[in-house]
Amino acid sequence: MSIKIVETSLRDGHQSLFATRMTTDEILNVLPELDKAGYYALEVWGGATFDTCLRFLNEDPWERLRKIRAICKNTKLQMLFRGQNILGYRHYSDDIVDKFVQKSIENGIDIIRVFDALNDIRNLKSAVDATIKYHGHCQIALSYTTSPVHTVDYYVELAKEIEAMGAHSLCIKDMAGVLLPEDAYELVSRLKANTLLPIELHSHCTGGMMEITYQKAIEAGVDIIDCALSPLSGGTSQPSTEAFVYALKGTKYDPHLDIEMLDQAAIKMTITKDKYLANGLLNPKALTTNPSILKYQVPGGMLSNLMSQLKEQKAMEKYLDVLKEVPKIRAELGYPPLVTPLSQMVGTQAVMNVLSGKRYQMVPKEVKEYLKGLYGKSPAEIDETFRKSIIGDELVITHRPADDLAPEFEQIKLKYQDLVKSDEDVLSIALFEAVAVKFLENKYKPIPKVEVVEFNLLIGDDTL
Repeated sequence: MSIKIVETSLRDGHQSLFATRMTTDEILNVLPELDKAGYYALEVWGGATFDTCLRFLNEDPWERLRKIRAICKNTKLQMLFRGQNILGYRHYSDDIVDKFVQKSIENGIDIIRVFDALNDIRNLKSAVDATIKYHGHCQIALSYTTSPVHTVDYYVELAKEIEAMGAHSLCIKDMAGVLLPEDAYELVSRLKANTLLPIELHSHCTGGMMEITYQKAIEAGVDIIDCALSPLSGGTSQPSTEAFVYALKGTKYDPHLDIEMLDQAAIKMTITKDKYLANGLLNPKALTTNPSILKYQVPGGMLSNLMSQLKEQKAMEKYLDVLKEVPKIRAELGYPPLVTPLSQMVGTQAVMNVLSGKRYQMVPKEVKEYLKGLYGKSPAEIDETFRKSIIGDELVITHRPADDLAPEFEQIKLKYQDLVKSDEDVLSIALFEAVAVKFLENKYKPIPKVEVVEFNLLIGDDTL
């Protein structure tokens, strides 16, 4: 059985290593070679790319997708979609989810990987239904983590529900890189025995053992693995694409990728990597193996963001203290998997707890909303005394959070009718209103440059 490979360097690779700062031009530069290499798919969009384009790169994420699609004639394009959170950090109304899926597929996406941070499948339904409706490939991801409630049986039952929802494939999304080799073998074997869905494995190299874990998953029957081109592989990113091409060559698992194309792409991407090393956005710590991550369960993207926050606060010496705080908070919050948006919530809370010197002296709005049930059901029960210490006697909901959200799309379109020029613009505003409005105003209504006329003031000139 030939293993299929999804290339992640153009999305999760740089998201994990240097906070998603790769530009559209840098992505387009390596696409001709990657498109000819023989991948199953290229992960190019979703996750944090959308926000970063608007907020930091002054780029239109929709234009990025269209430009990528124009070059990629041979390879499927894949994106990461956070269920009811779409690509943002709160739940959005069902009509926004539906429209976003429609426009993602229209603009070039083939495969939508849908996940929910809490594995609350109620939060997946709208995105799954829309992906099937608009003829995309719907892959549902299990947010993998370990805790007293996250057993193999838990994931097998979840996979059965996912198959019943109509998913086309299943992904084990190990965002923190904590899946151990023997656990991978057991999990993949049990999933293959209990579902008919193709299974993909996504993980990170932070702990230094992921190549072994991938190999055990392959032996257990996994169908697809997520890898990153060598310059952006390892550390908090994924295992190297080329390494697996060489390791599996000539075996029954041979992925049959064109190593010459990969080598050419790697030369180009090395130049990009060197740029981010030089400007400091790629912190060498992100490339360092850290087996103790198995205790903290911090994903690569979260790790780079934590380092970024501490660097801004000039508090990098608190790095280990913050990592130690993460599992404590996670247990108190009912063992949520550390994936967006929960990873940001837990990470920010950990930084606040450590830097303030008093735990929960400051609590972000999002953590309070999570404790009110507004993100879905926590995997484990939350101690009510702890919950009340944060939110008091405020109402805690038990139904699907999006049931309380009225349709938003037409309202936003009307509100910004003088600014937006497409449904894509409306969706950008729906997800990141203040940031998107500022971006679109600059794009469509640039401030005219004032022409500066220089005068030569000559002493003694009687015309002055």
